[in-house]
Amino acid sequence: MSNKTLLNSKDIEIILHRLACQLIENHNDFSDTVLIGLQPRGTFLANRLSNLLTTTYNIPKLQKGLLDITFYRDDFRRRDEPLAATSTDINFLIEDKKVVIIDDVLYSGRSVRAALTAIQSYGRPKNIELLVLIDRRFSRHLPIQPNYRGRQVDAINEEKVLVSWKETNGKDAVYIEQK
Repeated sequence: MSNKTLLNSKDIEIILHRLACQLIENHNDFSDTVLIGLQPRGTFLANRLSNLLTTTYNIPKLQKGLLDITFYRDDFRRRDEPLAATSTDINFLIEDKKVVIIDDVLYSGRSVRAALTAIQSYGRPKNIELLVLIDRRFSRHLPIQPNYRGRQVDAINEEKVLVSWKETNGKDAVYIEQK
């Protein structure tokens, strides 16, 4: 197996700024918008975007939450080893809010489907958008498309897209693992 670098840290930084600007264009001051990072891997992207929006782009009252979808997944009971649940941290109402769900990689669409089900436990949003760093566009099992994407990747099913964050792996990068 070999890894091919798709994005380096500079590429990711540029993409984060572009995504932040696209969010500002569509949500202005975020008074009616909340960001929800999907646990575990979408949280790094949500945290980075939240930090960028508040510090660099001066969005004053940005609401960000983290959502665990473990028990909403359709493969929850199909795995050999049990899935480890993480915590959900949503300390605000999403009723009539615009919700931006954030994840690192959009692959089959099943995680997003689980997030859509889970989010209903916190109220009925006005609308829901999807932001992803990587969109694997030819791998979808469900009719789900992102509103915001960092990079579109054409990877065959045997290839894996691996996102490395400096918070956990020491550097930012995106790789395609080729078998």
